[in-house]
Amino acid sequence: MSLWTSADAAAATGGKVGSDWVADGVSIDTRSLQPGDLFVALADMRDGHDFVAQALEKGAAAAMVSRVPDGVDPAACLLVDDVLPALGRLGAAARARCAAKVIAITGSVGKTTAKDMLRAALDRQGRIHVAVDSYNNHWGVPLTLARMPSDTDFAVIEIGMSAPGEIAPLTRMARPHVALITTIAPAHFEAFGSLEGIAREKASIFEGLERGGIAIVPLDVDTAPILLEAARAHAAEIVTFGEAEGADLRLADVILSDDATVMRIATEEGGRLAKLSVAGRHYAINAVAVLCAVAAAGADPTQAAIMMSHWTPVKGRGVRQSISLSRTDDLTIELIDDAFNANPTSLAAGLEVLAAATPIRGGRRIAVLGDMLELGAEAEAIHAEIADLASMEAVDIVHTSGPLMENLYNALPAAKRGRHTETAPAMARALPRELRPGDVVLVKGSKGSRVSVVVDALRKLGQGVED
Repeated sequence: MSLWTSADAAAATGGKVGSDWVADGVSIDTRSLQPGDLFVALADMRDGHDFVAQALEKGAAAAMVSRVPDGVDPAACLLVDDVLPALGRLGAAARARCAAKVIAITGSVGKTTAKDMLRAALDRQGRIHVAVDSYNNHWGVPLTLARMPSDTDFAVIEIGMSAPGEIAPLTRMARPHVALITTIAPAHFEAFGSLEGIAREKASIFEGLERGGIAIVPLDVDTAPILLEAARAHAAEIVTFGEAEGADLRLADVILSDDATVMRIATEEGGRLAKLSVAGRHYAINAVAVLCAVAAAGADPTQAAIMMSHWTPVKGRGVRQSISLSRTDDLTIELIDDAFNANPTSLAAGLEVLAAATPIRGGRRIAVLGDMLELGAEAEAIHAEIADLASMEAVDIVHTSGPLMENLYNALPAAKRGRHTETAPAMARALPRELRPGDVVLVKGSKGSRVSVVVDALRKLGQGVED
């Protein structure tokens, strides 16, 4: 079954077509475009109109444009007034024609993890449509919706923000039946100035709820009253989760090992055990939130818990990997790649995972930490306070990179201080000389801190084999 006909796409966008065509997908990038896709010529870092000819050469069914580029056949174009708003109309039309249960997710931490967990949890319970990567912004949400087949049973839409006023229009476009907030943490402080400001923006996800919609709220955060107030204004039902007493679905106990998280979840009906094939208390909290969303969407939580046990994080979000240091001997280090993003909450969670890890043959627990960005005026103090976390007791060495992380370096006991470098590339060059077989190494920092280059350097030490 095709995704879009030329007639349907024109009707949805208000555009004009010069020929009949059928599209099986929607793409904004010629590098990942598949034959039969509708190419959308967005203007972002580069103007997509410059790539229309290339897209058509690669087999695009047509191109959505606001002007016909030189040398391009107008018959191959869907001509619209402005490409980004037209993509929004295409996404809204896809949502309107689909009877799927839609789950929208936002939060300062854990959005993508919860989205991917939901994909695993709902497997075998229907046809699932989920955003790829972190497509959660002003073009990512409409693109995800525009790609949604009409026979989808469950849709999971991730919604992010970097400035005030971004979430509400996206959630109104997605029209979720279930809206989940994972947590509220000091991320994007520069744009909002306070946790309360962040909470109000995140809580605007409830404004798009369908009639009879369900709001899922974390009870552990200090800003829970703000979230609950917004939920009462827009939701027919509120479900709470967390470790706090009184949560509808409560994480009662967590046991971490090197490669698993076992949790006991308390409900009004009693308790249940669940397991994840990865270590992390933060993953356990996400799992509880996901089970709330599964039940709210009318799926089977028991089946979801079984399927979720097979979930593992993606690259840059806590994936663990053994790296061989020798082709002949069993000499390895274990890498915990959590280099995609960081704020105080997620960094504390990452350090807890490191603290629970068991080094082998005299190895050490080593943290390699890059700057946490967008924390505003309190950034220096927030970095220094990481030294006071209880999990730091179990960490043997801390290497830091970046001007903000120097505050943590100076706050650490001398015995825990490793190297400090001004840049991540400098750390990538220096770190391999600091490691020895058996070490467990956590690499974490904001994407802009570029600590992913440290991960790349460690992987080049030998042949990596993912757990």
